[in-house]
Amino acid sequence: MIFLLAGTSDARALAVTLQKTGRHVTASVVTENAAAELESARIKSRTGRLTADEMAAMLETGYTAVIDASHPFAEEASKNAIEAANKAGLPYIRYERAGTDIDEHPLVTRVDTYEQAADAAAEKGGVVMLTTGSKTLQVFTEKLLPREDIRLIARMLPRLDNMEKCAALGVAQKNIVAMQGPFTKDLDLALYRHYKVTTTVMKESGAIGAVAEKIEAAVSLGIETIVISRPPVEYPNQCETFEEVIDTLTRLEEK
Repeated sequence: MIFLLAGTSDARALAVTLQKTGRHVTASVVTENAAAELESARIKSRTGRLTADEMAAMLETGYTAVIDASHPFAEEASKNAIEAANKAGLPYIRYERAGTDIDEHPLVTRVDTYEQAADAAAEKGGVVMLTTGSKTLQVFTEKLLPREDIRLIARMLPRLDNMEKCAALGVAQKNIVAMQGPFTKDLDLALYRHYKVTTTVMKESGAIGAVAEKIEAAVSLGIETIVISRPPVEYPNQCETFEEVIDTLTRLEEK
């Protein structure tokens, strides 16, 4: 039985692929909406974050391996999964969606942290659109909202808790774009034009996260683009394709 951390849009497809090999999968997700999507694909799921100890205890109830398909920026979840797998004596496999080849461009600035991204956005000023989600929103609101020369636009998932967080942090309703991606390049262009964006901030989530399209759209309009690099995590057994995951899982199961 496989314990799958399902934190990306492609994780459900991976779960389906694994079940087609005859393995039973339980997908761990954070939201009820994600759980419903998995259930519709006949994938058993559980909802809610787990500490390393909680996950280790769960793994000892009959699981044989951990596959981590969490978001590239969910480093805490990955570290907990690695620790839990070690405690339970189970193999751990990381499915890390492929990154995006971003050519050097004078309008594209790479940074390593959210704090650096907020500083860079503050330096550039103007209309700043965030596509970095709600978890780190406060990092940006603290530095950008007090500035009269900056209008902060927050694009995030249309969830009640996200809207409540925006309200609590002082993001005006007119400056919230509540939509679920991934988005096409044409839609990105339309949003950039509608809000007259001059700077955009995004995470390097990979090709499936449509990062390349967002960058191409922004650069084509002359928009300053700040890209936050993926956090450095030492993943055991890292794979970039479903085939690699299955091959690695089969090899580890045979040990």
